[in-house]
Amino acid sequence: MIPPNYNSAAALRAFLEQNNLGMRKKYGQNFLINPAVRGALVSALDAPAGEAVWEIGPGLGAMTLLLLEKGLAVRAFEIDSGFARLLGELFGASAHFTLVQGDVLKTWPSQPPASYLLGNLPYNIAATLLAGFIERGQFFRRMVVTVQHEVARRMAAAPGSSAYSSFSVLCASAYIVKPLMIIKSGSFYPKPNVDSQGVFLELREDAAARLPPPVFYPLLRRLFSARRKTIKNNLSEFIASIGRYSLTAADEALGKCGIDGGRRAEELAFEDFAALAKSIEESCLETSSFRTAST
Repeated sequence: MIPPNYNSAAALRAFLEQNNLGMRKKYGQNFLINPAVRGALVSALDAPAGEAVWEIGPGLGAMTLLLLEKGLAVRAFEIDSGFARLLGELFGASAHFTLVQGDVLKTWPSQPPASYLLGNLPYNIAATLLAGFIERGQFFRRMVVTVQHEVARRMAAAPGSSAYSSFSVLCASAYIVKPLMIIKSGSFYPKPNVDSQGVFLELREDAAARLPPPVFYPLLRRLFSARRKTIKNNLSEFIASIGRYSLTAADEALGKCGIDGGRRAEELAFEDFAALAKSIEESCLETSSFRTAST
């Protein structure tokens, strides 16, 4: 099968019609039809030939083709069964192409790891997918992803900024995050309602040393769950939720870390949350029992 003209909305629409396929809104399908942007994203990934790359949301294979042309071993995750069939017909003859059909949120944990990831991520799963990688220890040397502009802001946000969130802390825990180009809606077919942005994530050299204890992840979510509450109030509720409540536990944990309990979560950096998690794990719960309960 000959690939369609990936730069033309009309050509892609005709290709879909010829193959009796349509777009499914629930999958957040938007094809990147701007060749300059596609090339810039692949260049930013800068993966050497022969390396393994996960591609999330390949669609009809515009980025897949570029990756294969660079000599990369592509493992493509596609949820749409019709698109998956076409991808198999387009690239199945290549020994460097592997297709994983199904919901990537469910299929990725069983796949062999890769050093690089490229993805035009569906808006409705982008944050959940990236957070899942980090929480479950699936780290990539480098990732280049296209996400909704608001999600990109959260990924790169610094403490104290309006976009700072638990997701910002997760990204910063393992990666150096750099915004790439803003991608206007006209670069996609169909046009989304909002602009997108490319984001570059480089694994930190000290990522292994910064790996927090297991309690870090639920603690982080709890401290950001009620942003108007002070850290002390949220921390007290979290300690109570794990069955180790005492009137002084939160004060002791905060004091040990030198953190003012009157502050709020959006003011703290990753190092503060990691220190709190370490303090709680050492003094408030059995590490082994928590690992078992949280996995």
